Amino acid sequence: MNNYILNPAISDIENYTDVKLSYRNQWAGIDGAPQTFYFTIHGPIGKKDYRQTATSFDMKGENPRGKAYWEEYTAPEPHHGVGFSMVNYKTGYINRFFINASYAYHLGLSPKTNLAAGFAGGISTIGIDASQIKLANPIDPAIGNSIATLRRTKAELSAGLWLYSSDYFVGLSAQQIIPQKLQLVDNNYDKTTLVPHVFATAGYRFFLNDEISALPSVMLRYIPSEPIFADANIKLQYLDRFWVGGNIRLKEGFAAMTGFNISSTFNVSYSYEVNNSRYLLQSQQRGSHEIVLGFLLGNKYGDTCPRNVW
Repeated sequence: MNNYILNPAISDIENYTDVKLSYRNQWAGIDGAPQTFYFTIHGPIGKKDYRQTATSFDMKGENPRGKAYWEEYTAPEPHHGVGFSMVNYKTGYINRFFINASYAYHLGLSPKTNLAAGFAGGISTIGIDASQIKLANPIDPAIGNSIATLRRTKAELSAGLWLYSSDYFVGLSAQQIIPQKLQLVDNNYDKTTLVPHVFATAGYRFFLNDEISALPSVMLRYIPSEPIFADANIKLQYLDRFWVGGNIRLKEGFAAMTGFNISSTFNVSYSYEVNNSRYLLQSQQRGSHEIVLGFLLGNKYGDTCPRNVW
């Protein structure tokens, strides 16, 4: 529901400043289960994506994003964009906090196709509240003798590419590009290493009729020494008003999603996920919930639906 979190090349892809707030409660019912909050904002610099044809404007009685609109879709002219993200991820006594700033450049490859390249840099803070750890043995060399918070701050660097047109997109990005050792305690027991994460995604748009469009997409995630994770998604969108969708995560679970474009300045979406991983105690968790609030600032054309991120 927010590819900008994974790929900085999406910075400034729309005609307005895109703001999103999200809260995710994962594996509800399990003590210390992950909780995630994020805030993102990104917008264009020098973008001149003017409407020039009759089908560029809303026509009474017709779908604002119907077939006629996409047949006359034109790629935005080359432009820049910047963005900012803040993510807090808490699991039990472990807390990770990220701040990143991003930059992207969008280049027109053809009358209907753009290629965006972007990067993001910032810092991450990883902390462990040792006072919350209950030890069978009060002396554990993995956490030392500390009863306070163990914390390390590391540099963050990510980069991405995003190829997009009127009816498809393809993205490739990498996070934590620079592997780093995360040693919270000065001993030989803590050998935790932060490694790169690579994301590849692609999607296509087609119409079931002039009012309903189908948006299937896939995402692959690669982490060194781990099997490749795969997601398959489908969204069905009615006009510019609302959408429903589903997700299947290979060997992990599935999710149901929905979203409403309430106005040209506000939208909301929600997902409920069921995890059936063999590593998770099913009787102790009641699924995962996530809500995303979206704000469209400076939306001079009054768009209620994103033009390039779907």
